[in-house]
Amino acid sequence: MFKMDIEKFKEDINNGYATKGNAIILGGAMINQQAIGDTPIKIPLKTLNRHGLIAGATGTGKTKTIQVFSEQLSLNGIPVLMMDIKGDFSGIAKPGVETDFIKDRHQSLNIPYQTKEFPVEFLTLSAQNGVRLRATVTEFGPVLFSRILDLNDTQSGIVSIIFKYCDDNKIPLIDLKDFKKVLQYATEDGKGEFESAYGRVSTASTGSILRKIIELEQQGAERFFGETSFDVQDLMRINNEGMGYINILRLNDIQDKPKMFSTFMLSLLAELYQTMPEQGDSGQPELVIFIDEAHLIFDNASKVLLDQIETIIKLIRSKGIGIYFITQNPTDVPSGVLSQLGLKIQHALRAFTANDRKAIKLSAENYPISSYYNTQEDLTKLGTGEAFVTALNEKGIPTPLAACVMRSPMSRMDVLTDQELQELIGSSKLVRKYEQTVDGESAYEMLNKKIEQAQEASAQRQQEVIREKQAAKAQKTTTSSRSTTSATQKAIIKTVTSATFIRGVFGVLTKIFKK
Repeated sequence: MFKMDIEKFKEDINNGYATKGNAIILGGAMINQQAIGDTPIKIPLKTLNRHGLIAGATGTGKTKTIQVFSEQLSLNGIPVLMMDIKGDFSGIAKPGVETDFIKDRHQSLNIPYQTKEFPVEFLTLSAQNGVRLRATVTEFGPVLFSRILDLNDTQSGIVSIIFKYCDDNKIPLIDLKDFKKVLQYATEDGKGEFESAYGRVSTASTGSILRKIIELEQQGAERFFGETSFDVQDLMRINNEGMGYINILRLNDIQDKPKMFSTFMLSLLAELYQTMPEQGDSGQPELVIFIDEAHLIFDNASKVLLDQIETIIKLIRSKGIGIYFITQNPTDVPSGVLSQLGLKIQHALRAFTANDRKAIKLSAENYPISSYYNTQEDLTKLGTGEAFVTALNEKGIPTPLAACVMRSPMSRMDVLTDQELQELIGSSKLVRKYEQTVDGESAYEMLNKKIEQAQEASAQRQQEVIREKQAAKAQKTTTSSRSTTSATQKAIIKTVTSATFIRGVFGVLTKIFKK
């Protein structure tokens, strides 16, 4: 009976995971905690843009599963973007070491093993060495920028006005100081200009927006907003051997800055959606993104932000982009997003408390009902490097639930040394492409210049007014002086005339008396 069950199990698994097209092999199926040979767990490449979840307690093998997944994608010419929160994945750039344990595991799975290194690019959002990732405020647009700041409708309206003003006047919004400058200008020096063209801008609302921007700056966003803006096409590179690059975004120094993390994620997904063409049925994704510690995005996100993430997840798969969330428990991911995930890999969960048992029950309900497993109970019995898997077959139908023994990574399972890391970063062409910060003339400089010109014009007008007043005063003084002179002259003439008359009269009288 047991043998018949095993044979039926093998038949069901092989039929369920059969694929005519290209696929990646994660490992082999197991039952009763025993690996069953010749039952490979294959995931069709054409379904990898349907997104996925990799979950499990700390220490159960999630990191190595992501490493294996990334290696298999790279070998099939599919680039990867890995959000490395803990700094665990750098070793993928160097070949691994075949141990007796690895040899025995692969023999039981009937999967050949070889060591191999993979093409890697290290990216950074912070002060760490690597390819600098930046985007401009203009590239965000008013809607996404407002949602990142978690603004209300009134405040979002003001952000839209700011963007409209800059667009109308050909004023670039490059970094956060640009946006703050326009915000200040709208209620101070440019108040009249804004009111005449766009209506009154409330100082109370601009003050609230400014506080939200300062909060974002405190999480390091001033390093992210700016130029040279990162071109997402640089994530799609293939090396000379036809292997996809594994782009590792080092985030281990911004674990406590979830707003910065979600800011980057949304901008990246929005940029990919806007720039990538509709792919249709191409047979494999253009890019696969792994988001480690995914709860950092969801824990502090507003409802508006969650709605935005859910919408992008739904739409972006048509552009050939697959997104995989890594977290400890499926309940960390909102149900609206979880329902969009076609591949689920569930490592062991541990039941230490009543809450743990409730979480395990909820997790088990996310998986297909199986006649071979008691999912809720078996979840706690999985060993390191073992996981429950369900995926989508080539027709988009969920595969049977299978407990899987994961194959071992081909690359190093430990991190690079500091010297190895610096050597790789030092030889990167992309590091040199994006290392230079460009600070050209944008809103901050242009508005300061405009304000200075307005102040100079105002000063000139004031000087003209002063000169006009002085001229008028001088004219008045001259006129008064002339009036005084005229009166004096008249008095003199009158006096002289009178004297002449008197002299004439008295002269006559004198002549009479003399006679």
